Amino acid sequence: MLKPILFLLSVVLWTRLPLQAAEKPTKPNVLVILVDDLGYGDLSSYGATDLKSPQIDQLIGRGMKFTNFYANCPVCSPTRAALLTGRYQDLVGVPGVIRTHPENSWGYLLPTAITLADVFHQAGYYTGIIGKWHLGLESPNTPNERGFDFFHGFLGDMMDDYYQHRRHNVNYMRLNQKTIDPQGHATDLFTDWACEFLQQQATSPKPFFLYLAYNAPHTPIQPPKEWVEKVVRREPGIDPKRAKLVALIEHLDEGIGKVIQTLDQTGLSENTIIVFSSDNGGQLSVGANNGNLRDGKQSVYEGGLKVPTGVVWQNRIAPQSQSDFMAMSMDLFPTVCEAAGISVPEGLDAVSILPTLEGKTQAPLRQNWFYRRREGGTRYGGKTIEAVRSGDWKLLQNSPFAPLELYNLKADPLEKNNLAEKNRKKFNQMSALLRAEIQRYGSVPWQKPISSTSD
Repeated sequence: MLKPILFLLSVVLWTRLPLQAAEKPTKPNVLVILVDDLGYGDLSSYGATDLKSPQIDQLIGRGMKFTNFYANCPVCSPTRAALLTGRYQDLVGVPGVIRTHPENSWGYLLPTAITLADVFHQAGYYTGIIGKWHLGLESPNTPNERGFDFFHGFLGDMMDDYYQHRRHNVNYMRLNQKTIDPQGHATDLFTDWACEFLQQQATSPKPFFLYLAYNAPHTPIQPPKEWVEKVVRREPGIDPKRAKLVALIEHLDEGIGKVIQTLDQTGLSENTIIVFSSDNGGQLSVGANNGNLRDGKQSVYEGGLKVPTGVVWQNRIAPQSQSDFMAMSMDLFPTVCEAAGISVPEGLDAVSILPTLEGKTQAPLRQNWFYRRREGGTRYGGKTIEAVRSGDWKLLQNSPFAPLELYNLKADPLEKNNLAEKNRKKFNQMSALLRAEIQRYGSVPWQKPISSTSD
């Protein structure tokens, strides 16, 4: 009788032990960290001298740092749509910011668009989003209906208060489909929820795809008081507006450090691809630093589009590596799919940068690069701003009421010398490219369909 009892006891104990190495997922996990409005020059590793970002710097140092990475759009929703679909944002119905009030909302995620979450879910991954969604406030465009098994975060575009978590007095905080009202600073909440997610997944036989989308350092610039005090003590004479933004970024940096620490402590970092990027450039009016680039958020000059980005994959991407290879937000879609051994959907505008990450030579991803944003208000009037990049040349219209401008970025990286009148041949070539792309976008509706009713 003793042997059967010992056998049963060993089975019980074995089932209570953490997953052994043989039981852990063989496919890599994927963690995409997207921050909100982080300027190209607002990390220590990207040149900031009045700001300390040791956690993000160390994270990027584990893999490849990109110096020539671009957001798909100079504002939130369109870049998120591009990232999650691998398409230019206009081709999935999100040319502008999705907001609470229909008369000031400029996008509706195409119901047929396939998301990264859809693809990873179908491949057997547990898919989660923590933080800011910003691609729809109601069915059918909520995260759980767009491929995510788990959602813990905020549906809306921004929070009017980092502690109250409301937008226009509406509570958009959700745990899956349930409205919740948590207490605390949003950055701390998203950090804690991400750590909980990772701890739970550490004992799961399924690999995971986690999209961690912080709303920091988006306005309102509302860091915890003690973080502002620390910055002011360390940086005597710093502009008060700048001090608050630095504090908000440093507070975010600590949160990301906790997430990566949890990955390390659970052993997940050994088999997890980590992507870090921003959805657009920094907002100059609140003290952002976009390096020596022209302009910032809301602009199709370089300061609105170029963003700090890094990709980490232990034992696959060389640590402390750096690349000036040009890529944009949507290119992350096929990259993480290919890295995970998942078939990439057909018809994407995006191209994988995995060869570059692996240290291989790679041809330019595309000949022409397009950027576009639709917006309301008197500044835009419901019209668009746009840019096209072809080689060293860039044609842009930064206001729908201003002339097109032409720059050679190799000779003039700060976009100071407008060549529109001096080089009409190139101007006409670039204009034709832009017109053709705008026509292509016109086939996709970007407003919520009006339900038809019968008498």
